[in-house]
Amino acid sequence: MMGFINLHKPKGFSSHDCVAKVRRILHTKKVGHGGTLDPLATGVLPMAVGKATRLLQFLPTKKAYRARIRFGVVTTTDDLEGEIIRQDKCPDLKLENVANFIPHFVGNIVQIPPIYSAIKQGGKKLYELARQGKDVEIIPRNVEIFEINIINWDSGDYPELDVEIVCGAGTYIRAIARDLGERVGTGATLAKLERTLSCNLEIKNSVTLEVLEKEKKDDKLFLIKPDLLLENLPTINLNDNESMRWQQGQKLKFNQENNHDYYRTYNHEQKFLGISTIKQGEEGLIIKPKIVIINPNET
Repeated sequence: MMGFINLHKPKGFSSHDCVAKVRRILHTKKVGHGGTLDPLATGVLPMAVGKATRLLQFLPTKKAYRARIRFGVVTTTDDLEGEIIRQDKCPDLKLENVANFIPHFVGNIVQIPPIYSAIKQGGKKLYELARQGKDVEIIPRNVEIFEINIINWDSGDYPELDVEIVCGAGTYIRAIARDLGERVGTGATLAKLERTLSCNLEIKNSVTLEVLEKEKKDDKLFLIKPDLLLENLPTINLNDNESMRWQQGQKLKFNQENNHDYYRTYNHEQKFLGISTIKQGEEGLIIKPKIVIINPNET
């Protein structure tokens, strides 16, 4: 059993909870996920099964979210799961006031992750240190925001803004909500989050844990082929002899211009073998296997 699952993570479950559930449903321990979602969040959680877990590091990193930001409320976790630090009504806040600050969050920006996050510092996760009451120095990180589009605005004592965000890896949507509230001057927190795209998987094609369990029970479960999510990588096609040598870990000559770090690698029957990397050898560029998905006796 090898491939990917486009799982629709339910609210209240951690990503690790989902991994445990999928392991139980599929009766296999070799399951991993392609990007953490907070328990409050729902939506696309890519799951890798079997040898596909070795491919998670090569998946495309662009992600998309639909987020609801509540103004006038500041919490310890930058979302509604945390304790309220400050709560001040702001019924006079208008959409145009908020919209003026949105462009400041698009592009390559520096972001301070929430203190309650899974980022490790000194071998421990930040949220573990925060819960122990320890002082934590949070290191800012560079992230890339491709788009932020306003979807809806609900006025009131605590106005709420719905936005669609397209971003790169490592972006914290909670931090965007927090920082936008600071810019506006009212404070803000993340009220709702749904991931709509991750690793080339879209929410419209996602399946719930319940559907996954039924498909497995009815023998109708089909995993997504591993290479279908790797279209961000260029390809190398090998002949029969080269395929065998590659699978055995032997080096092959690379006679093209190399502009990439990794390549999807296929045999003469267009069967996906794994991932190659290109290195400089004594007599020129060589192809080296990085991840071998199919061994010689399996082809």
